[in-house]
Amino acid sequence: MNAWLSLAVAILAEVVGTSALKASEGFSRLWPSLLVVAGYSIAFYFLSLTLKQLPVGIAYAVWSGVGTVLVTLIGVIAFQQKIDLAGALGIALIIAGVLVLNLWSRAGAH
Repeated sequence: MNAWLSLAVAILAEVVGTSALKASEGFSRLWPSLLVVAGYSIAFYFLSLTLKQLPVGIAYAVWSGVGTVLVTLIGVIAFQQKIDLAGALGIALIIAGVLVLNLWSRAGAH
């Protein structure tokens, strides 16, 4: 499997797990709690596949950055959380950082 596809699966699984973590209410609800365990298990498995081909720094930066942005969007949409200007700026900087790392850094796997 392509490293970037593995990374995308890892990111999506982590986002599902993190969103379910909120819904589990401290692991007091069974189905969201099971979804947390499944989501993180899948995420770490696919991240481990990714690390066979991509440098750990690049893979983790993309995984955590894109995951943070997606979880923030889910928080706003699904959990009615508010984001202020500073929060939006922070998210934009995370996106910019991931882009700079992957498009212009020699550390990236191009």
